Amino acid sequence: MVFKGIATIGKSTMGWFYGFKLHIIINDKGELLDFVITQANVDDRTSLNEENFLKKIFCSLYVDKGYLSKELAALLFDQGLHLVTGLGIT
Repeated sequence: MVFKGIATIGKSTMGWFYGFKLHIIINDKGELLDFVITQANVDDRTSLNEENFLKKIFCSLYVDKGYLSKELAALLFDQGLHLVTGLGIT
């Protein structure tokens, strides 16, 4: 295996998988602004805790339910950002 010892087993909103997660920030024109790759067993919200990653987000953050937490919603709200999920806006 190419990624033996690096890739991990993790669970996403779609179920269990082996590999990595790609977290990307794109603007309203579809242009790539930034990305972070994490192992499968890393909590989705940890990528947002990186200072430089959050600085590139403005207005709204569209995420799946793996990113949801009261703490994250409060942090983003304090920075003037809206957390948008399939469940609505928080």
